[in-house]
Amino acid sequence: MLGIIRQKLGAGTSSATMLGQLQRIRPAASALRSFSSSAKEMTVRDALNSALDEEMSADPKVFLMGEEVGEYQGAYKITKGLLDKYGPERVLDTPITEAGFTGIGVGAAYYGLKPVVEFMTFNFSMQAIDHIINSAAKSNYMSAGQINVPIVFRGPNGAAAGVGAQHSQCYAAWYAAVPGLKVLAPYSSEDARGLLKAAIRDPDPVVFLENELLYGESFPVSAEVFDSSFCLPIGKAKIEREGKDITITAFSKMVGYALQAAEILAKEGINAEVINLRSIRPLDRATINASVRKTNRLITVEEGFPQHGVGAEICASVVEESFGYLDAPVERVAGADVPMPYAANLERLAVPQIEDIVRAAKRACYRSVPLAANA
Repeated sequence: MLGIIRQKLGAGTSSATMLGQLQRIRPAASALRSFSSSAKEMTVRDALNSALDEEMSADPKVFLMGEEVGEYQGAYKITKGLLDKYGPERVLDTPITEAGFTGIGVGAAYYGLKPVVEFMTFNFSMQAIDHIINSAAKSNYMSAGQINVPIVFRGPNGAAAGVGAQHSQCYAAWYAAVPGLKVLAPYSSEDARGLLKAAIRDPDPVVFLENELLYGESFPVSAEVFDSSFCLPIGKAKIEREGKDITITAFSKMVGYALQAAEILAKEGINAEVINLRSIRPLDRATINASVRKTNRLITVEEGFPQHGVGAEICASVVEESFGYLDAPVERVAGADVPMPYAANLERLAVPQIEDIVRAAKRACYRSVPLAANA
């Protein structure tokens, strides 16, 4: 691994001086974009791009690698402009071999660098799962804290549109089950920018799950978000909408669906509290349980499979810590328990929709006939 890194940094560079040589490659101040504090909106794509730019500018140990991240400017244009600014030593186009370049990235992190590895889709991370789990997640524990692995694995996760089963699976529950990993799932531009900065600065391996359909979405942001020092804490959820009748937890694209469902429910007299999880591991159990103790009802929403899902873990946490506060059975809204269909009409049925959340909330609030009664 180090031989390949040495080749990238310059032939003849010794292991003892590789890091020092890279540290001397100090880029000029960020020039990809100069945001005004008066700006009101930002796309998720620009939020991610600006976070990468600023962290690379601030820390010469940060570098990017993945398929088409350089010459092509990124498959989703998240890395646009970074090759021209930081050069091929820090923006590395790789062959189509996830196992290969992920292993190189983990080795670089062992050495003290801070790789950001892009998967064109997290479905392809299956090719690299041995490096992510056995090489990255477990090393700090197995070395008694002597080896940190400051690496970020990022890219689109879950369903897009019409890309079939092998490009549509949600891996939040998979990676969140592994000790040693931190798993983040941004929804808004604020989430994307603040959490990616936190992930890059973190000393441990972070799985950063984006959503392809959110890249072009614009969100209002405050002047604080544009500050280069802006960073969000890992492990802290955000209450996107306060309510008193029912708690709805969601992450990634489903946060938007939950908020829209809450608007519909409000018109029918149901005041829903919507929690944007942001962090899947560590999970903000305190915020979730505090909300349930206030609303006495819970709905979990996710695109992933229902069995052993993120919602299942949240339900278990609430039953363990706040069972006495529940006034109705917990409702789980999740993807269908089948591989994602390709046909558009079947795909829609396989992914949670706004109306599914509304129906679940009405059942929990006893505003409709439970599903079992219709059987």
